[in-house]
Amino acid sequence: MPVAAVGLSHSPLIGMNDPDPEVLARVDQAVDAARTFIRAFDPDLVVLYAPDHYNGFFYKEMPPFCLATEAHAVGDFGTAAGPLSVDTAAAKALAQGALDRGIDLTVSARMTVDHGFAQPLEVLFGGIDQVPVVPVFVNGVATPLGPVSRIRALGTALGQASVDLDRRVLFLASGGLSHDPPVPVLDGAPPRVADALIEGHSPTPEQRAKGEQRVVQAGRDYATGSTAMIPINPAWDNRLLDHLERGELAEFDSWTVDGMAKEAGGSAHEVRTWIAAFTSLAATGPYEMVSRFYEAIPAWIAGFALATAQGR
Repeated sequence: MPVAAVGLSHSPLIGMNDPDPEVLARVDQAVDAARTFIRAFDPDLVVLYAPDHYNGFFYKEMPPFCLATEAHAVGDFGTAAGPLSVDTAAAKALAQGALDRGIDLTVSARMTVDHGFAQPLEVLFGGIDQVPVVPVFVNGVATPLGPVSRIRALGTALGQASVDLDRRVLFLASGGLSHDPPVPVLDGAPPRVADALIEGHSPTPEQRAKGEQRVVQAGRDYATGSTAMIPINPAWDNRLLDHLERGELAEFDSWTVDGMAKEAGGSAHEVRTWIAAFTSLAATGPYEMVSRFYEAIPAWIAGFALATAQGR
């Protein structure tokens, strides 16, 4: 079974708070190379690992990960709203395969997703409904978080289960790398914010626009250095990419929740999506990294990376 993997950082600030043109040109070149890689591989199914930013998952019930048999995008930060082209039969088969392999996988028959899912589908495929997809939410924001070893176990189970599908499967990761955006936290939150994080009230268009503008302003402040957010950590980011490139996936088991946040920011846990995708690829056999791009982009509050890999 042909398999491949792509990891792509996302940022809500892309197109809203962009860096210098030469940086954008390097990003565009890397994205074009990834598109070429994907066209050559020609997947007929994408297993998409992505986080949420309190648009679909809330503290009323917060699973560590969840697979969707149907999904709908909210359309935040300029991304498209509407249904994803979820391959329900494949999703159910993968969910059962993971459960059969001892993974306590939550399944959603009506998942709500945000830019973390929509942006990579738009960037790499031209839309959220252009390719059959199995969305897999991986919590990378809401504490408490479990050990990274459980994410590797999830990726391994879904990778093994994908073999039974006899499809050309692309494992796609969306998130990270080091970044510390102004994401609300439950501990110490004022009652109104805490209630929203727990119950998940849908914001009005005005409320959503106001919240998005706060993030845009935070990006501008971050780029000028007038912020208390944890800096982007290129050394940490490239250490992660080194492990992925060398297939040293067990190394991530020693990465602690607190250590990751201190070194790379509160939202660096989104790299769990990358670990899941590359572990899924590794579960089908040896692989090689075909391309690797990295740039620290403060305007996007992101250590921005893109990598492609395929089975040998």
